[in-house]
Amino acid sequence: MFNAEKTTREAIQWIRDWFEVNGKDCNAVIGISGGKDSSIVAALCVEALGKDRVIGVLMPNGEQADIDCSKALVAHLGIPYYVCNIQKAVNGVLESLQESGVEISRQTKVNLPPRIRMSTLYALSQSMNGRVANTCNLSEDWVGYSTRYGDAAGDFSPLGKLTVQEVKAIGKYLNLPTFLVEKVPSDGLTDRTDEDNLGFTYAMLDEYIRTGVCADEEKKAKIDRLHVMNEFKLKPIPCFEYRPEH
Repeated sequence: MFNAEKTTREAIQWIRDWFEVNGKDCNAVIGISGGKDSSIVAALCVEALGKDRVIGVLMPNGEQADIDCSKALVAHLGIPYYVCNIQKAVNGVLESLQESGVEISRQTKVNLPPRIRMSTLYALSQSMNGRVANTCNLSEDWVGYSTRYGDAAGDFSPLGKLTVQEVKAIGKYLNLPTFLVEKVPSDGLTDRTDEDNLGFTYAMLDEYIRTGVCADEEKKAKIDRLHVMNEFKLKPIPCFEYRPEH
């Protein structure tokens, strides 16, 4: 039932309208990972703003095995791009913590690079009259498969209400290279895919999000548990409501 053509046109217009209000004549700054989400966000921004107002940022952490995918995307779109290797920054923070006596957890090692990347995007954005794109999709956000203040941050989010299958349909409609649209996402640390780590497929998750149906009760319970545990990531930071006396 998903209308890729209609949704693509509406997303493009939404980006134009957002920039008209929140950054007239500003550039869209996008971290280009080589995966489908950042590729499709970049393509939507090119359609909305023109390729001269879209800046790609490649941020390998040392050696990146699939860096060629990122370079292929910026070449395909014809957008300007910068390469900033974050390895020294990541290692610097970890070494400083270790020197202070902190025992570094696996989660710290997993989530620090995306947070350094987001800091990098905002640093470049402030130097180049930019607005930072969030490239998360609804499926990842639903189960918390994103890093708060890392890839989950940004100024505008074209894909935040779209499932993985819907995002892929937009990528195909935009005629992006198939190897980018269908690229299997991985955690970048091991040989495991996102779906290996989650324990269910995005197709199953997407169906559950849109229809409320999940035939596998065990996986349905896991999806529900992850959603409840991570829902706080999608909400504004809670604030103590001070009420002055009169």
